[in-house]
Amino acid sequence: MTFVKTNYPAKRTFDSLFNEFFSNIPSNWESTNEGLSFGSPKVNIHETKDAYHLEVLAAGRNKEDFKLNAENGLLTISYEKKEETKNDDYKTIRREFSFRSFKRSFNLDETIDADKIEAKYENGVLKLLLPKKEVVKAEVKQINIQ
Repeated sequence: MTFVKTNYPAKRTFDSLFNEFFSNIPSNWESTNEGLSFGSPKVNIHETKDAYHLEVLAAGRNKEDFKLNAENGLLTISYEKKEETKNDDYKTIRREFSFRSFKRSFNLDETIDADKIEAKYENGVLKLLLPKKEVVKAEVKQINIQ
C-alpha cells in the first residue's frame, strides 16, 4: 500500500478512506464465539520430539489471576482482570497500560498427555509444557513354522 499525504482532506477519495480505515485496524482483533475480542495476548507454539511448548505474552499480570483448564480435548487459558482499589490520594494523570480479561482456547491433539501439562509464569510470559504421550510400539511376534 502506498502512503500519500494530502493537505486537502475534502478531496480524499473513497479508496483512500477505505485503505486508511483497514490499515488502522489492530492486527490482534480476533473472532471468538462471543464476537470480536480486543487485546487477546499473542501466542507462540513450538514443537520438540517430546512435547509442545506454548508461550503466552502476558506481561504485567499476576500468575494467581490466570486460570488453565484442560477438558474434553480443549485447553483454555483465561485471565480475569481484578478491580483496582481507588485511592483519592493517588491521582492518575495518564494511563496507557491496559490489562483486559481474556480467554483463549486450543484444541489438544490426541498425542498430548493432558494429565501432565505443566505451566509457569516468568518474565511476563506464561509458559506451558504439553508433553506428548509415549507411543507404544507393538512388539514383533516371531511365529515358528511347524
